[in-house]
Amino acid sequence: MVNQNPEQKARDEIDQLLAIAGWAVQDKKKIDFSASLGVAVREYQTDVGPADYVLFVDKQAVGVIEAKPESWGEKITIVEDQSQGYANATLKWVNNSQPLRFVYESTGVITRFTDGNDPHPRSREVFNFHRPETLAKWVHEPKSLRARLQDFPPLNTTGLRDCQITAITNLEESLKQDKPRALVQMATGSGKTFTAITSSYRLLREPVSANRILFLVDTKNLGEQAEQEFMSFLPNDDNRKFTELYTVQRLKNQFVAKDAQVCISTIQRMYSILRGEPLDESFEEHNPAEQFTRPKEPLPVVYNDKIPPEFFDVIIIDECHRSIYNLWRQVLEYFDAYLVGLTATPDNRTFGFFRKNVVSEYDHEKAVADGVNVGNEVYVIETEKTRKGGEITAKQQVERRERSTRRKRWETQDEDETYTAKQLDRNIVNPDQIRTVLRAFRDALPSIFPGREEVPKTLIFAKTDSHADDIIQTVREEFGESNQFCRKVTYRVANDKLDADGKVIEKGEDPKSVLAQFRNDYYPRIAVTVDMIATGTDVKALECLLFMRDVKSKNYFEQMKGRGTRTLDKDSLKKVTPSAQGAKTHYVIVDAIGVTKSLKTASQPLITKPSVPMKDLAMGVMMGASDTDTVSSLAGRLARLDKQLDDKERARIVGKAGGIPLLTIVGELFNAIDGDRVEQKALEIVSQPAGTDPGESARDQAQKELVSQVANVFNGDLIDLIDSIRRDKEQTIVHDDLDNIITAEWAGETTDNAKALVEEFADYLQGHADNIDALSIYFHTPARRSEVTYPQIKALLEQLRQERPKLAPLRVWQAYAHLDNYKGENPLSELTALVALIRRVCGIDPGIRTFGSTVRKNFQDWIMKYHAGGSDKFNEQQMAWLHLIRDHVASSFHVDRDDLDMAPFDAQGGLGRMYQLFGAQMDWVMDELNQELVA
Repeated sequence: MVNQNPEQKARDEIDQLLAIAGWAVQDKKKIDFSASLGVAVREYQTDVGPADYVLFVDKQAVGVIEAKPESWGEKITIVEDQSQGYANATLKWVNNSQPLRFVYESTGVITRFTDGNDPHPRSREVFNFHRPETLAKWVHEPKSLRARLQDFPPLNTTGLRDCQITAITNLEESLKQDKPRALVQMATGSGKTFTAITSSYRLLREPVSANRILFLVDTKNLGEQAEQEFMSFLPNDDNRKFTELYTVQRLKNQFVAKDAQVCISTIQRMYSILRGEPLDESFEEHNPAEQFTRPKEPLPVVYNDKIPPEFFDVIIIDECHRSIYNLWRQVLEYFDAYLVGLTATPDNRTFGFFRKNVVSEYDHEKAVADGVNVGNEVYVIETEKTRKGGEITAKQQVERRERSTRRKRWETQDEDETYTAKQLDRNIVNPDQIRTVLRAFRDALPSIFPGREEVPKTLIFAKTDSHADDIIQTVREEFGESNQFCRKVTYRVANDKLDADGKVIEKGEDPKSVLAQFRNDYYPRIAVTVDMIATGTDVKALECLLFMRDVKSKNYFEQMKGRGTRTLDKDSLKKVTPSAQGAKTHYVIVDAIGVTKSLKTASQPLITKPSVPMKDLAMGVMMGASDTDTVSSLAGRLARLDKQLDDKERARIVGKAGGIPLLTIVGELFNAIDGDRVEQKALEIVSQPAGTDPGESARDQAQKELVSQVANVFNGDLIDLIDSIRRDKEQTIVHDDLDNIITAEWAGETTDNAKALVEEFADYLQGHADNIDALSIYFHTPARRSEVTYPQIKALLEQLRQERPKLAPLRVWQAYAHLDNYKGENPLSELTALVALIRRVCGIDPGIRTFGSTVRKNFQDWIMKYHAGGSDKFNEQQMAWLHLIRDHVASSFHVDRDDLDMAPFDAQGGLGRMYQLFGAQMDWVMDELNQELVA
């Protein structure tokens, strides 16, 4: 019977939830306690009125349920007093003297639960009602889990690092406060897993006595490593190993041992277990966060009576910054458990998921000086098309593309057409102009940011959404990087991207999530935006602004430049830009549009996913992706591949595909998304006659079932074989550039900035010439500069970093290189750069040059001078040693006897070998080289 009453609909849903959780749902007039261990009685009478449901376990009343319509979901907490009132009431025929312990509020969609025996009873959302067996166990325990968490024994710190002690102590305090999620941030190599196992040990042992812990990873390899660490863990208060005290199981199939106290599982496997579906082990080999193709609508986790939501008390999530979002998040939210995240590199998603409850931050950031900003320098890129536009000649084939849907068509140009630079990327798109600018930017990066191994965090300002999309695709191609390397950031609500037929091409993404990744993650390195201008969106690690749009408003331009002005200390910068040598000292404006000079005033193609690797498409389909884009793209790729196969390759694929030829698989994939077949299947699902409308949900379900049937052929071995064959068949096509670079150089005002920087650096050195040993020698007794040692230069560098991070040696080197028009090699390190800069400031070198080149030149002059004299020439073995000394001085500034017993000299015989070669001349040779090489 169809219920019209919303509350009755909710009760029907609640009845189903109770039934699948093992409860017998009965009417108050037909109570039969023998029907089940747990009985839920509807409309049970109390002295304050009938309770919607009273829960009985083994004939004892233990809890109540307050039912509300689905529309009450947003205000379900306001009925907690009402449900608690029923729990406190006296039940008819029972005459209970104590309040009922377990209290639920439910709409059938959302269910909240409170345990009255907790130290501070607080409701929490649960996936479903707890099983009767669970409540029976809890009733017989003297304390609830949350009460037992107050009883952690003192921590034995023997063998623990300070950071591990901090993490364990703070995590336990978080658990005592009943905070449902906690984030442990510890640097790689600092012992995150050891810390987690120590916490697990303390949770499982008395008096806390947690029931079961899940250690969740996202790759099989991580799971195996964790298993090994659990097996080798020896507590500091017991002679037995962890696995001798507690049962540890790494999940390899659908079986989960009931007596396992620690389960280690990939999130993929746990998802498949909850879904009751087998999992190909190959899907555990890769981090699912890197899987491009996924079901557009996540397949929901469903209740599993073998693994109910209360199965685990605590879930520890390794590498929690990667694979706990989107499809996989529901695995965590299924369980009624505390969530503890482990990561070395949290991002904003991670902080948000764990509700900013960071119990350990091993990488302590240095404070940023209040109100201090960094200046900018301008690098100009100008191309022919950017300056004067171009021309489209008549009779040539031109591509027409719809701005929003990206639908393409080709036609013949009727007549000659000239376009201006202002038309570019609006109604005229010249891909070669975009490519030429970005290629010039890529090629200039080594000179703009010397010594960097990765692209600095860069924000590109685009003209329109269409322009931004073109830039993103071109950046990824030119840098040879993945989707995550370059992303779009925006303020606006991220709507789904639709094609001309209204189909979803790309799901909308939370703009805050992308911005958070840009702030905190290594990727994206480059972000493209149209509207991320105003304050409040600072990305401190941002070091480069690339303008590909002009701005006429002065205020607007200043806001855009403001994205790069924030300071950042060295440690924080290196978190996202590992090769940075020091603190952020400046940011660079790359002007590719003339923004710094302009006047300021107040039918789809068959393969619809060409950028997604074929292996990702196949893995996505195998894991449940059934959208038309993914399936048609995979089928199109496989069909194209089949044309390139020889008979032996086709036979190999048939062998891995259970005897099914590749073309048959292609045909079945296309059939699975064929509109007529989907419609027919949808009608069967809803049992309707032909010609009627089965509805979109039925069509979606029909397509999922049809694709799922075909997807059964895919397995890890087959996908790997197809991918390996594909790599052998495909070629890379390089298109000609049509645009040309006119200018790619530092802007004029850069000279003024460089002068200011070198003057500040010189002033610093001169101001410390009396109290820093190395500077005292260079400034006051330069003839003694051969006595300057490596530790002295190192101490100077550390003091410079602490007091004036802006004066980073590589940064000052770049300023001198600009002023001296230096085009040679860059320094090997900050230390050698610093020595070269000191020599330049002191006037020893008239122009900037690397210390290594100075040493090599002086060495060559010394050898020639020595050989030109009356002394015997050095032999080949002696020259080899002299070259070793030369290279040592080039990197360490000085050599003495002690150095000869260390690398690289020790491998050649050390002090004894040098004495054999040079005899009584040995000390003279070292003194000479110390003096001459730094001359």
